[in-house]
Amino acid sequence: MTTFAIDFDSLLKTIENALVSLTESNAALQEVCKQLYENVPYYNWVGFYFVDPYNPRELVLGPFVGEPTEHVRIPFRSGICGQAAAQKKIFIVPDVSKETNYLSCSPEVQSEIVIPIFKEGDILGELDIDSHQTNPFSKKDETFLKDVCELISKWI
Repeated sequence: MTTFAIDFDSLLKTIENALVSLTESNAALQEVCKQLYENVPYYNWVGFYFVDPYNPRELVLGPFVGEPTEHVRIPFRSGICGQAAAQKKIFIVPDVSKETNYLSCSPEVQSEIVIPIFKEGDILGELDIDSHQTNPFSKKDETFLKDVCELISKWI
């Protein structure tokens, strides 16, 4: 694992300010993605997937920053994102090459973290982050990203 000096507290405040100042939801979520992507060197793809209101067993791609993905709809249980949604829990995959149920977005992706977003106990969506490094995500990343998702759940 590579160690980076990242001020997660300051970044969380920047994200909170973006959510407060931007009233249009896609613009605000796009700004969250941009801030994460630009301020954490090993966050190489950052995006949101939301539960489809018309098909609540499927995720739909929302705002993201990074390479385009063919995975614009993901059924629950499919891939890491689908598993995280179905099980309503955080998934941290240090090495995607060791996963049997991984949906590859890019051959450069080495690891992934998925944090569900809840509202009143129901899953609304999730924050998905891919890295081009193996095993870069620490407990600090997990805690920070949970805080980001909690801010978003209050804002939505």
